[in-house]
Amino acid sequence: MSISAIVPGQTKLGWIGTGVMGSSMAGHLLSAGFSLTVYNRRKEKAEALLSRGAAWGDSPAAVAKASDVVFAIVGFPSDVREVFLGKDGALAGAKAGTVLVDMTTSEPSLAVEIAEAAKAKGVQSIDAPVSGGDVGAKEARLSIMLGGDKAVVDALAPCWNAMGKTIVHQGGPGAGQHTKMVNQILIATNMIGVCEALLYGYKAGLDLPTVLQSVGSGAAGSWSLSNLGPRIMNNNFDPGFFVEHFIKDMGIALDESKRMGLSLPGLALSHQLYLAVKAQGHGRDGTHSLELALAKMAGIDWKKR
Repeated sequence: MSISAIVPGQTKLGWIGTGVMGSSMAGHLLSAGFSLTVYNRRKEKAEALLSRGAAWGDSPAAVAKASDVVFAIVGFPSDVREVFLGKDGALAGAKAGTVLVDMTTSEPSLAVEIAEAAKAKGVQSIDAPVSGGDVGAKEARLSIMLGGDKAVVDALAPCWNAMGKTIVHQGGPGAGQHTKMVNQILIATNMIGVCEALLYGYKAGLDLPTVLQSVGSGAAGSWSLSNLGPRIMNNNFDPGFFVEHFIKDMGIALDESKRMGLSLPGLALSHQLYLAVKAQGHGRDGTHSLELALAKMAGIDWKKR
């Protein structure tokens, strides 16, 4: 399906959700020259964007009424349902020809539901979850995984290019979300390895930054080790991605796996470990705070080591 050309200064964009990642992502669209109407449950979290010239919408529906394309990145599937399909959701305010883009990591089945509801109103819907965390969002080098009509995805290239570096159309509605589940499964067991390895190195009396010099660039290297390993060593557990959101993602992947008849024991183990991390009070810390829970199991106070 063809849509109007996406042109900075002409195409009106909307943005719902100005949290850890959303604020940076929306900021890149402003920097690219797009006009922007924003909404967040707590208006103060949108002040940085408003100070740069973004307009305020009182609801997702109000954002959609003022926009040609509406992006959202929120927390949980229930939030996605509310901001897109709720009484004051974006679809309620969207006119025919509007494009709705969900960049939240959410349920593939919900992406299909939104796409079907949008189609009935002459509106397009794209699921576009991302990977890269807070750093990728700040540096505009996210990986964006896209599901939906390819012609619409291609037309939105100026927006994707403002926010990311790896932009791949995966298939129809829900395909972007399924791809993000693959990404989260890969991260889940890798984080166990990163945290256990650093715990072992510490217990063995090694200097962890020196160890990282040896192992970080070889076969054991990974994005998590190189980017989150130093944070772990420096006791910086600020969230690039919240533990509670990662638990949500793993839960979605486990539900989808069950539906497909798949046994994924590594993912199940990681899910259980992260539930322990949350139970220990780290639900709003970064995913690398798994180190704190594993250290506690070993009788080590990681922050006082």
